[in-house]
Amino acid sequence: MLALLAGSPAAFIAVALVLGLIVGSFLNVVIYRLPIMLERQWRAEYAQAHAAAAGDPVAERPAEKFNLVVPRSACPACHAPIRALDNIPLLSYLLLRGRCAHCQAHISLRYPAVELLSGVLTAAVAWRLGYGGAAACAAVITWFLIALAAIDLEHQLLPDLLTLPLLWLGLLASLSGWATRGHSVPVDPVSAIAGAAIGYLALWAVYHAFRLLTGKEGMGYGDFKLLAALGAWMGWQMLLPIVLIGAGVGALIGLGLIATRRHERGHPIPFGPFLAAAGWVALLWGPQLVRQYLGLYAPQH
Repeated sequence: MLALLAGSPAAFIAVALVLGLIVGSFLNVVIYRLPIMLERQWRAEYAQAHAAAAGDPVAERPAEKFNLVVPRSACPACHAPIRALDNIPLLSYLLLRGRCAHCQAHISLRYPAVELLSGVLTAAVAWRLGYGGAAACAAVITWFLIALAAIDLEHQLLPDLLTLPLLWLGLLASLSGWATRGHSVPVDPVSAIAGAAIGYLALWAVYHAFRLLTGKEGMGYGDFKLLAALGAWMGWQMLLPIVLIGAGVGALIGLGLIATRRHERGHPIPFGPFLAAAGWVALLWGPQLVRQYLGLYAPQH
């Protein structure tokens, strides 16, 4: 099987597409449940701290299990468990015409959108990088970025439970010896460590400078950690292109939303999705974009 994938680009892309659809189904679980898990944890910690400050004993109540595995996936409207046949990525949504099999409630478009996006982007990674370690690394990064972008869009939150593992995986991958010329991931250990440190400190400095000048917070600490993770995977060399692409696209979309009155002035727009999108572009085409840009200033003979 591995020999077939290595020798047939079409087969490798097809398998990557199917794998991406399957992973996309799990990403929907992460996107929905992880913010709820964090909120429950924060509420429990607050209740314990409040009780301790008041001198009241904290009663330990058995909490209902709620994580990425338990309980089974169910319809948000009628709470009926979703059967395996009704949970086939993308296909089930089309066969059910976007409605619950039990109560006919509408299923959010986010679910097939995330599955489709995961499948298409994973296939694009396979097409661009070919069979090998670079494609495996890029697929993992892609899945993390999809989950982070979706959560940030809905909750303006980039959870440490995603950004920090992505950061550490990038640093560990730099030790694998897979770093090769022509591929953007993984990079050598020196570039990875410098990328993680500079990525975090760069946005940290911008954040504090903006706060001192305006008295407002322009971004969250999750953005620092996300850029640090991208730096760990792609090296310090890709940080400036990622920030420029992300900020440029974010500014254009923000101005467009304000112009069309779909967003009010003064309301924050999460930067994480733009940073994630820019990171993915740099993941596949970053070195080529930088070379083409620098080529504009090459001396003419």
